[in-house]
Amino acid sequence: MSSVIQSQRTLRLFLDSNVLTGGIVARWGLDRAVLSLCAARICRMVLAEAVRREVEENLLLHAAELQSEEADTLLDDYTTLIRLARPEIVPYPAASEVLASRRLIAHEADVPVLLSAVHSQPDWLLTRNRKHFTPQVANRTKLQIGSPADFFRLLSQGIG
Repeated sequence: MSSVIQSQRTLRLFLDSNVLTGGIVARWGLDRAVLSLCAARICRMVLAEAVRREVEENLLLHAAELQSEEADTLLDDYTTLIRLARPEIVPYPAASEVLASRRLIAHEADVPVLLSAVHSQPDWLLTRNRKHFTPQVANRTKLQIGSPADFFRLLSQGIG
């Protein structure tokens, strides 16, 4: 059995900010389960600079509403996750490319995130934002886009 496991390729998971933030903030759930897979390096976290910036801003805003000790724990959890996961970092796309690719997705703020995913070609782009990351966006970009629930559903069927 170990030879089967060793022969399988590590799945690369591009995490949208809502999954990454949700996994850090929530005590349990599928977002957190995805982060656990990445922290254990069972899956490889692909982290876009555009996502990292948004997550860090959101975590600082969230931490500002917490008691000091809880805020420190939240920020320490994020730092620990990044240290353990050793994510593959995807640089922010060029402004000219972002402007030229505006037609790929309805929400302008998601263009750099989507371009980063296209550049990195992950096995999955995991997001809970199905309003913007639609099946049409997946077809245009040839990316497998789904929620953490979609990912675990297919993973449980052996189709990761």
